[in-house]
Amino acid sequence: MAKTLIILFFGSLLLSVPVAFTMGIAGLSAIFIHGGLNPLIAAQRMFAGIDSFPLMAVPFFILASELMTACGLTNALLRFANALVGHVRGGLGHVNILVSMLFAGISGSALADAAGPSAIVMRMMREAGYEKNYAGALSAATATIGPIIPPSILAVIFAISTSGVTVAGLFLAGIVPGLLLGLSLAVANHVVSKRHGYRGREHRANMAELRQTTLAALPALIMPAIILGGILFGIFTPTEAGAVASAYALVLGFALRAFTIRSIYQAFARAAVVTSSVFLIVAMASIFAWLLTYLQIPQSLAEMITGITENRIGILFILAGFALVCGFFIDTLPALIILTPILGPIAYSAGIDPLQFGMMLVLNLTIGMITPPVGPVLFVIATVGQLKIESLSKAVLPLLLAELVVLLLVILVPQVSTFVPNFFGFAN
Repeated sequence: MAKTLIILFFGSLLLSVPVAFTMGIAGLSAIFIHGGLNPLIAAQRMFAGIDSFPLMAVPFFILASELMTACGLTNALLRFANALVGHVRGGLGHVNILVSMLFAGISGSALADAAGPSAIVMRMMREAGYEKNYAGALSAATATIGPIIPPSILAVIFAISTSGVTVAGLFLAGIVPGLLLGLSLAVANHVVSKRHGYRGREHRANMAELRQTTLAALPALIMPAIILGGILFGIFTPTEAGAVASAYALVLGFALRAFTIRSIYQAFARAAVVTSSVFLIVAMASIFAWLLTYLQIPQSLAEMITGITENRIGILFILAGFALVCGFFIDTLPALIILTPILGPIAYSAGIDPLQFGMMLVLNLTIGMITPPVGPVLFVIATVGQLKIESLSKAVLPLLLAELVVLLLVILVPQVSTFVPNFFGFAN
């Protein structure tokens, strides 16, 4: 049965079947071929996979992101970032990074960032004389900050896929790694800009411009504070925080008179489509993940890894390498749902903090979004920027190296992931 499951899964991937249907086809076929399991188990596992109160946070955060974009606040964030860092060497590159970090506090999604603010700044960089593939590569790399800085959709999915980790705790665990990602990309952008002579805006923003852009961006900057502050002070749960964020975005849009009937309809429609795709993947992956556990594949893998080493750091490196390879070929969300119940027990039995493991896995798979051959963020940027995927993949390599340095820090220094949540009492 295990061979059938694996062969059908990878065979369907090679035939370019959408990954949600790949997992469903492999899981259902293995159940029918095995004969010893009731096919109704598949339906039960599908509904069990999406029957989760924390998972309700996902559609709310997606809707909040769509509504904030419909408000036109993305442009306000761009002007704010440009006023802060646009004057330094490689200024527009730094603007790209800062905008992604700010937008991450709203969207929680790399694809939303890539299709929205990152794509806008990419066009600005190209018009300013930046090489087109580098502008695209930096935009793709900065988009990966979205799932790390809270609120993070991947953090929600990880938390419901394992025990002993709360959504709030994992949100907090992403703060330092997210800031380090931004810092590492800023260093890489400075080196590239110095080498190619990319300069910033001619004049530093004066106090009047800083005040004006800050006030314009303030409504967007407040949202992450509302989300995290409300969770930390026990005012609402992460799921309720998503609902509050959506309500805030809706009220803000009306207050700014930025909405039309058409824009509201389009925001809700886009949120519904994205949510449907996420829930379909979660449901199908739940069948696949349950079968892997039923077939005791995690136990077999654990025995193989502990046979190589029992050192905690060594085990974490092996798990990280395994996850990184999986991220090359499997889309982020299904990979997270499949790998969490497989690799999690191995990490926990080795004494690895669940918050550290969770952040390592989320960061690892997020980096996979800018690595070929799957690399969904690369394909979004290539499509929007009309770039060749081969040239874009080559240009992203130095930025990918910068992100791998952050992953290395997460593996070697547990406090990078655990300090902030432990400070607020979310110890494991």
